[in-house]
Amino acid sequence: MLATRHLPLLGQVSLHRNKLMSKAYVRNRDGANGMAQNRKKTGTQLTGRIVFPDNPSYNEARMEFNRRFSKFPRVIVFCKRTQDVINAVKWARERGVRLRARSGRHSYEGFSTVNGGIIIDVSEMNKVKVDRKNRVAIVQTGNPLARVYRKLWNKRVALPAGTAPDVGVAGLTLGGGIGLLSRKYGLTCDNLKQVKMVVASGRYGAKAIVANRRINSDLLWASRGGGGGNFGVATAYTFRVRPISSVSIYSITWKWGDLEKVLPVWQRWAPSVTNRLTSTIEVAAKQVGTIVSTGQLLGGAEELRRLIRPFLRTGTPIKVMVKTVPFIEATRFFAESDLNLEPKFKITGAYGFQPLPREGVRVIRDFLAKAPNRHSTVWSQSLGGAGSAVSRVAATATAYPHRKAEIIYELSARWRSNKEQQRNIRWVERFRRALRPFVKGDYVNFPDLQIKNWPKAYYGGNFRRLKQVKRKYDPHNVFRFAQSIPVGKQERK
Repeated sequence: MLATRHLPLLGQVSLHRNKLMSKAYVRNRDGANGMAQNRKKTGTQLTGRIVFPDNPSYNEARMEFNRRFSKFPRVIVFCKRTQDVINAVKWARERGVRLRARSGRHSYEGFSTVNGGIIIDVSEMNKVKVDRKNRVAIVQTGNPLARVYRKLWNKRVALPAGTAPDVGVAGLTLGGGIGLLSRKYGLTCDNLKQVKMVVASGRYGAKAIVANRRINSDLLWASRGGGGGNFGVATAYTFRVRPISSVSIYSITWKWGDLEKVLPVWQRWAPSVTNRLTSTIEVAAKQVGTIVSTGQLLGGAEELRRLIRPFLRTGTPIKVMVKTVPFIEATRFFAESDLNLEPKFKITGAYGFQPLPREGVRVIRDFLAKAPNRHSTVWSQSLGGAGSAVSRVAATATAYPHRKAEIIYELSARWRSNKEQQRNIRWVERFRRALRPFVKGDYVNFPDLQIKNWPKAYYGGNFRRLKQVKRKYDPHNVFRFAQSIPVGKQERK
């Protein structure tokens, strides 16, 4: 469906494809080019499903979820097994070709694609194996969240993860992973017990390794919030999973005019209720005219009605829904807000460690009152507070440092036409700067190239250790992009 929106791009693809050919990006299918003449080559061949620019499926294969980015890789390899990943990394290193790892294509700043390089795509590595007795699941990293939820539900277990059904489990986990089980069961990465990863080896090689608490424990630490694509290509995760059956969900809608009443109350209420309830609130652009709060309780509908009662007394709700549903139905309900969105977007994020003061709420009101179009929103989710599993973990216990944050914010603008792009991007950047006095940091899975001190924003005090992990597992900086973790300096002993 998304692809059909961009049929006019096909002419551009043909034009650019000819340019790629003329620049000899695909001169030989073994990848030989001038860059590699002085490099040692062992002649590794690509394996898996290989898509070159002259393949009819190239245009679809190169596309990112965020259609703001339209890059033209030299080759895309859809890996079907770990050896395909190893071969792809070796192939790229032998030839001096830049590489990117990709799972669900949801990198908001297009970090999982590259002009003239190789995309190593794991989306066809999508097996899920559940051991309900021991409450663990082995999940290959090509799985989108909807498939993970469905496979786990078949065994009546769940993993705390996000709401967007087509987000890849790979990047979601490596960056942290927030969702509607977070306050009870923690982040997705908090439930990661083991990762299998293909890393660079020696000068031109690659190998598969395992990281858990006993082996390569520093890489496991870094994989729990250190962000995707920094150290290697993750191929499989072992997760702790939780028994689950039914949950209760709610949705409350207000008119936009209630913003200054509803948002402050939600910000105090959401972190203070039982950790079995995680909730969200989304304030739409004034053109849309609504505020919607949703949430999920590990408990019954009567208890949920009681818990939301103080919230219902705020403003004048125009629509209220409370019901108990099977957990898998709840995942589909929350997925609806992530469907049928405009194809191009700019997003930034931040954390709230206390409720916004009146001035902060007015910043949100003023920017959404003058949003560039009706597709601009501010979305928030509760994370911390009353006994939250997220907050109980020390800031240095994993690479994810934002443990004491009570709320996460996502500021977004979406559009279709290229002529709207700069106006929308500028609006998000101005909004971020205006809100900055009241919030801190940013979530690495909401990357923003406008943030100058991104190491501090994403990683806080954990950045130094992440650089040392990078030095150990990727000393030649094979896995790099605009905001990748740099190789740390050798520390004196």
